[in-house]
Amino acid sequence: MARVTEWQFLDDRGRMATVGNRPVRLVAYVQAGAALFDHGIRPVGVFGSHHDGDTVDPAKAGALPRDEIAYLGSGAAVDAEAVLRARPDLLVAVTYGSDQVYGLDPDTAKHIEERVPVVVLDVGQGRSLDDVRERFAALARSLGAQDDPAAAAELAGARQRLRSAAAEAGGARVLALSPAAPDSVHLARPHTWPDLRALAECGVALVAPEAGPGVNWSTVDRASAARLEAEIVLTDVRVNALSLDGPAAVELRRALAARARIVPWNPELAPGPAAHAAFFDTVAGALRAVAASPS
Repeated sequence: MARVTEWQFLDDRGRMATVGNRPVRLVAYVQAGAALFDHGIRPVGVFGSHHDGDTVDPAKAGALPRDEIAYLGSGAAVDAEAVLRARPDLLVAVTYGSDQVYGLDPDTAKHIEERVPVVVLDVGQGRSLDDVRERFAALARSLGAQDDPAAAAELAGARQRLRSAAAEAGGARVLALSPAAPDSVHLARPHTWPDLRALAECGVALVAPEAGPGVNWSTVDRASAARLEAEIVLTDVRVNALSLDGPAAVELRRALAARARIVPWNPELAPGPAAHAAFFDTVAGALRAVAASPS
């Protein structure tokens, strides 16, 4: 008789998830689901965070086929029983440097974890972008995915293209922010975001807000943001951010775009090679455009 081998994975909380057989029905936080899909693993359902709404955020979903995967709600609206009715044999979530399951109320997370194995991976400021991506790759491999040399080569190429573009742009100032209201923005503190630190490692000149309240963000008015004189503005495109394309943001967009190129930015980028390569190429394209512009 063949010996049954348990599937196990040690998550970033130091907890071991154990299943009798390799899990095949996964429910995941949408960012995690997008990362696994990058590796060819398709979740049966995804859930959002307290910042999300009644439908899945397309920015977070990445390449996920949103019409074909159940959306189980977001934040406090996620019903534990609805998650369990999806019959998952594994739930995959993220955390920001703690034991907390991001996107779920603690009682909901506890109720689910008492019935379903849970893997939580850290995407917070204590991890590099490469570390975060490799942890998702390790999970994907344990679930049966194969390494994709072509994807790895594309990522390496995108990183080199970004380095070259940063050198060509000669220190062009790049500011990352999340529009909050018609007259205010949340400026990202670059050292707290793995994706922004990865840009800096490739030579991108990131603008940091002044020290003050806020671990990840510094909230300022639009005039203060404009005075930073960035040449590229990475702008949060998640659904919880004010859209710069909407009528409420006309003056904000005008102030930011007076001397800068507006580039979409997803602070919850899927931690996979395809998404990371696309992000590097987007920033590289903006830097090359700056370098080619008349001074």
